[in-house]
Amino acid sequence: MARKRAPGFEAQREDILAAAARLFAEQGFSATSMNQVAEACGVAKPTLYHYFQDKQELLAQICDSHVHALLALVDEVKSRQLEPDAQLRALIERFTRAYADAQAEHRVLTSEIKFLADAERERLLDVERRVVGEFAAALCRVRPELRDANLQKPLTMLLFGMINWTFTWLRPDGELSHDALAALVSDLFFGGLGAVQVRQPARIQ
Repeated sequence: MARKRAPGFEAQREDILAAAARLFAEQGFSATSMNQVAEACGVAKPTLYHYFQDKQELLAQICDSHVHALLALVDEVKSRQLEPDAQLRALIERFTRAYADAQAEHRVLTSEIKFLADAERERLLDVERRVVGEFAAALCRVRPELRDANLQKPLTMLLFGMINWTFTWLRPDGELSHDALAALVSDLFFGGLGAVQVRQPARIQ
């Protein structure tokens, strides 16, 4: 019979994941010890192993939670059955805002996922590909002719290039808020999307 978890188990687990994400983002996965994670959480080191087998599992759970949260955002926007323009704008703006509350987790996903075992990393990359695929499909609903020219994936990656790395320069205490940035990215992308010329099929490597 499985042992019941204490009422505060999940809350403590989330606190540990958040603290580890901050440390991995600031110092890097390799340079962070389990002692440092325990100290940041205010718990004894043996307590960490009650929740996670090792540092590798901590990293995997941070990445897994973040990438599935992004996929859930996609599903939530799709469930609203918006018109094509409105759906793509909603995706852009929801993702940009989501990064405001998950900067550490996003930095870990983009830069530290390489430290995961091959099978685990590939599993998470598959989820990332699903997210990218949903954005590409939303883009094609706005401009269907882009699919025939094989431009939907390059344009999607250019879009992610605008929003994926904001954590490297956008200051939480700066003049530009994430809400304002979300609208700015959406306006900039839509303003330029209409100017894209379909010339010849792009070669996809």
